[in-house]
Amino acid sequence: MTHWRIRGGESLSGSVRVQGAKNAVLPILAASVLTGCETELQNCPRLRDVDASLAILRHLGCRAEWDGDTVYIDSRGVSGYTIPEKLMLQMRSSVIFLGAILGRCGCARLSMPGGCELGPRPVDLHLEAMRALGAHVECVDNVIDCAADGASGLSGATGLSGAVIRLALPSVGATENAMIAACAAKGATVIENAAREPEIVDLAGYLRALGADIDGDGGPVVTVRGFAPRERVRYRVMPDRIAASTLLCACACAGGDIELTDVTPGHFAAVTDVLGAMGCRITPASDRVRIARSGRMRGGGTVVTRPYPGFPTDAQPLLMAASLCADGTTVFVENIFENRFRQAAELRRLGALIRTEGRVAAVTGVERLRGADVLAEDLRGGAALVTAALGAEGETVVKDPGHIDRGYESLDGTLSRLGAHIEKYMN
Repeated sequence: MTHWRIRGGESLSGSVRVQGAKNAVLPILAASVLTGCETELQNCPRLRDVDASLAILRHLGCRAEWDGDTVYIDSRGVSGYTIPEKLMLQMRSSVIFLGAILGRCGCARLSMPGGCELGPRPVDLHLEAMRALGAHVECVDNVIDCAADGASGLSGATGLSGAVIRLALPSVGATENAMIAACAAKGATVIENAAREPEIVDLAGYLRALGADIDGDGGPVVTVRGFAPRERVRYRVMPDRIAASTLLCACACAGGDIELTDVTPGHFAAVTDVLGAMGCRITPASDRVRIARSGRMRGGGTVVTRPYPGFPTDAQPLLMAASLCADGTTVFVENIFENRFRQAAELRRLGALIRTEGRVAAVTGVERLRGADVLAEDLRGGAALVTAALGAEGETVVKDPGHIDRGYESLDGTLSRLGAHIEKYMN
């Protein structure tokens, strides 16, 4: 169990560079399996989920090595199309390997994925996309088996055919899986009601570097027309908009004046818009953003999570932490995940006034928060507890079974450079 000890009450100041994006690098790592190719992937964050992805790549027969913040992948030696349960359970996004392996081998066998317990997140949309491309899909005893007609295993003849894929919801993961698998299909594939997140655009950029003909990414209709594989690829992962949002909310909670560099402010404008309305001074530039907060903030009104470009569900727990001491009430309506308020009970231990009912949480600001021992039950909820602790009086210990390191590269080091009193240790 990791322990995060935070002594609150100190404002933040300084400038830090934001890590590469967790939610962009994971599908890119999976997509590297699609063809025999050498990939140099720059700006990779050192995360538990990235390590889990690299373990899957090595299990499949790839070489994968770190050099600073760059990962080198050689997928020419892929020798298998199965991923064992032990590796699949390490993260939810492991299901993104389905489209890549199916596209490379024409068949795939995976167990159901693991990850944070945020309520039902069925993989039905992923499987329907594979069926639309011509794969036969069976799920028996928690194992997913996919195979396409005429597939010839590791020889590269996948048997997939282009199709129109109409997603019932703009699922990020299902859009990614469909885009990756469609690269190996004969004929054009049109993905309707596609997710529009920046991470989709980043994946499309990598797939183009691999030799895919893709357009429409960032919009509701994505078209994949063909694939001319290349032997070597160099690609840089986009900056992490949720890590940036975390640091912005940390400053809003603790007070101070910080600058984030190597970011794309437009990617998290939904977050900065709310923080600005609450009284923070936000100054964006082309590749950086500055936030300053002095005095008490105002309540944030009603914040509704929606698919991009709406307010991101991953930033909801972080903004909740920032709103705990604001004057007035902030109401959160969670439209994406059913169980996204798990952090609320732990925030109450710090003195927060939060009422939850179903998918709605109302936060009424209090005069002050007090340090306490709390438990991180998921990735973003754990980061929210660290964020709230920065604005609390006294010492807070966040007990974490490993969630936070799944999504943040040296969060303690980053916050320390901004003046926070934070220590991470094992116990």
